[in-house]
Parts: sequence; C-alpha cells; structure tokens
Amino acid sequence: MRSSRLGKEQLQSNFDFMLSEVSAGRGFLSSSGLDDETKHALRAIARAYPNVTDELVRAAYAAFAGQLDGSNAARWLAESDRDLREREQRSKARGGPAGKTAPSETESADGESCS
Repeated sequence: MRSSRLGKEQLQSNFDFMLSEVSAGRGFLSSSGLDDETKHALRAIARAYPNVTDELVRAAYAAFAGQLDGSNAARWLAESDRDLREREQRSKARGGPAGKTAPSETESADGESCS
C-alpha cells in the first residue's frame, strides 16, 4: 500500500516544477502535496506574472522550507488551538456549551433553514 505522504525528494521535485510553471505564467496543480502556505506563495507568483520579483520567489522558497521543517504545520496547529480556545471562552462567557453557537435568525435550533 502506498503512503499518501510524499517524501522530501518528491516534494522538492513538485515544488521545483510548480515554481517553474507559475514563474512562466502557466497553470497551478492543486494536488502537488505542497501545503497551504507554500501554495499561497506560489499563487502570489502566478498572480504577479509576468512581473515576478525576486522577493516573491524568496517567499516561496521560505514557505517551502517551512513545509519541510514542519514550522508551517506547527504554526497552523498553534493558530488553530488559539482559535479554539478563544471560541470556547466566548461561548462560556455567553453561557453556552463550548463549541456551540446560538442558531441564527434564519436557522432553527436543529440547524435547519427556516427561510
């Protein structure tokens, strides 16, 4: 059975290919195994084409390095944990159960739309 995780060499190959593609104004593959931060940096290059700057390319390399060393994932996890704690604190302050919000005006208590 093949693992869904790509090795460093395959990720590097995918990154190099995607960087060359977006730098030349060609398409972007979403199923490259690259993380969101790296894809975001590559999309910035694609949007800038034909005026791709060294700064954008450096940002893409930095984002990819963060994928390889795990810092992008660690940052995402820390942000997610912080967001969850903030939601739980707001919910407790309103007197509701953690993770639950009151239904909107167009939503019944079971989540169904009333419109």
